[in-house]
Amino acid sequence: MTSRRIVFAVFPGFQLLDLAGPNEVFVQAGRLAAGAAGAAGQGVVVDTVAAAPGPVASSGGITVTPTLTAGEVTGPVDTLVAVGGQGVHQACQDAEFVEWFARTSRRARRTASVCSGAFLLGAAGLLDGRRAVTHWSACELLAQRHPAASVDPDPIFVRDGDLWTSAGVTAGIDLALAMVEADDGPEVARAVARQLVMFVQRPGGQAQFSAQLAARRPERQPLRDVLDWVADHLADDLGVPALAARAGMSERHFTRVFRAETGRTPAAYVESARVEAARRLLESTGTTVEAVARACGYGTRETLQRSFKRAVQVTPGEYRRRFAPHSAAG
Repeated sequence: MTSRRIVFAVFPGFQLLDLAGPNEVFVQAGRLAAGAAGAAGQGVVVDTVAAAPGPVASSGGITVTPTLTAGEVTGPVDTLVAVGGQGVHQACQDAEFVEWFARTSRRARRTASVCSGAFLLGAAGLLDGRRAVTHWSACELLAQRHPAASVDPDPIFVRDGDLWTSAGVTAGIDLALAMVEADDGPEVARAVARQLVMFVQRPGGQAQFSAQLAARRPERQPLRDVLDWVADHLADDLGVPALAARAGMSERHFTRVFRAETGRTPAAYVESARVEAARRLLESTGTTVEAVARACGYGTRETLQRSFKRAVQVTPGEYRRRFAPHSAAG
């Protein structure tokens, strides 16, 4: 079989797990693919590439010795990956390294970043007109530096054609598993996840944070009380009139203050909280999808289906089949 070549771009101060996690996914998948084809070899060839020869220290102090320098990379590249880490901003100032990355991306089948590696993609001009994500703490900065990009702060990874980006650190493993699934099918991806003893393989649309963490905590006590009440009353009427009355505010004032203090509209917050609760029930219980819909305030299975698919990018049934630790109804 023809081996796929995976090239990781590293630099001083890179995040070790951004490299080690995806690397292990690709290597495990290559072994499985090679075994299934009855072929010798690993199925993948992995190169780590730095701007200069010699050991490169990660942000945690562990060093790796790249297999190649940028000038030594020749031949076909299947997947080019920029890892993240504290040193990425300095790496973006290295014009030769950035130009090498941009040049190599043009001949790679696909290009990806893990965590803040998205800044290297941006420096190489690869994010313009594309949808992307990075670590939650850096999404605003990425959007500021690359206004032509569409930075979505919510998903754990995003695929936009041949460009893949992921959120922070462990999300790189989910990104790599999604690539394996695209290349070799869901069975191979699940086998790799089992081999790595991962509890679940998360879909790209899954939010980086819970609804409570994604929203800023309000300063005003009435709004804090409303948020706490919503979490325990998802099946109740959570429209603006009901929430405003609970907060003791007019609807117009409540809507304005809610958005100013949480960064989200009341409707967006409620939908996130309901989707999050539905995910938990689908993962951990055998409750039917219809019962999950009622418990989370959707009323019908069809309404849950639409909202869940919009937020998570898979249906509730697909989500349960992939992530529930047991066979469940629904």
